Amino acid sequence: MTLEDELKKLIIDVLELEDITPDDINTDEALFIDGLGLDSIDALELGMALKKKYNLKMGSDKEQNRKHFYSVKTLADLIRSQQTN
Repeated sequence: MTLEDELKKLIIDVLELEDITPDDINTDEALFIDGLGLDSIDALELGMALKKKYNLKMGSDKEQNRKHFYSVKTLADLIRSQQTN
């Protein structure tokens, strides 16, 4: 299973998206507003789950965090960059 697939499953599980499968989530598609349509509460829940599972560290720059949380691909890139450091 790829990291992207793991993230899709995590998003579905953490946010209890019962009507969605990992195949329904496009790796490059926006997670918030457009695309999957997640909101700020979802972002907090997802952020906490990512910190717990991947020991992800988020900075205080909201604009930078928004870019990291744009899509499954951008989240996977962030996790990979922190795992290699």
